[in-house]
Amino acid sequence: MLALILGVAGDDERVRAVLMNGSRANPNAPQDQYQDYDIAYLVTDIAPFYNKPDWAVERFGQPLIMQMPEAMRGADGGGHFNYQMIFPDGNRIDLSCVPISEESLWQYDCLTVTLLDKDGIVPAYPPPTDRDFWLREPTALDFMSCCNNFWWCLNNAAKGIARDELPYAMHMLNRWVRAELHDMIGWYIGLSHGFALSVGKQGKYFKRYLPPEIYARYKKTYSGGDYHDVKASIAAICDLFHDLALPVGARFGFAYRQDEEDGMREYLRMTIGAKHD
Repeated sequence: MLALILGVAGDDERVRAVLMNGSRANPNAPQDQYQDYDIAYLVTDIAPFYNKPDWAVERFGQPLIMQMPEAMRGADGGGHFNYQMIFPDGNRIDLSCVPISEESLWQYDCLTVTLLDKDGIVPAYPPPTDRDFWLREPTALDFMSCCNNFWWCLNNAAKGIARDELPYAMHMLNRWVRAELHDMIGWYIGLSHGFALSVGKQGKYFKRYLPPEIYARYKKTYSGGDYHDVKASIAAICDLFHDLALPVGARFGFAYRQDEEDGMREYLRMTIGAKHD
């Protein structure tokens, strides 16, 4: 794949440099066949590459499916154009065509590797690291806001269940409530592993860092579409958040508002009959 990517770039005078970022540039990311090739072609003129799917197919082959975000409704690539392609062998290339400018040369994050530089124009990027994505220790405001928003947003999930509005209830639970749980899980992981690590996008590395019994409880916070299952997942998510928030708060000297938890548990009991533990 890299030979193909570099071969296309090498044969095209309009492509002056090739960068790679994402998980394949991350020394701490698990390596497997599902990793994308996140590639940037730095080009002298974006016009020949802008919304030209035939150009991409001719050079890389016919994909199983292609997405061109800048050609979709409401999309704005800021002058860039991206071809996202999955091929019959399962490989995926996310190819960004980027006009060369001082800004474009410096816009890439800490996970950037130079694969080709025909003119010596690419800055000397530091060795790739996932440092920018490491956990951050919470401030008192972070902790207070996380706890308050977690318990507060449960009221919307409960109302959705009470009204038989499953899509709304699931959205509130998995978009808003779960986001706060994920923050708390990250801080809890930091207590035992330190904060100089990344738990991955959307917590995809939680299993790597959580004790098995905690991860087993985390899995129970997901449910099917039956309301009995949704209520059970709410009970699991409430109990898990409580058990993680207490040691996190104690470690950093932050007060945990038990009254907020008690108030929302009472509201859950009133609206959906959730048990107050």
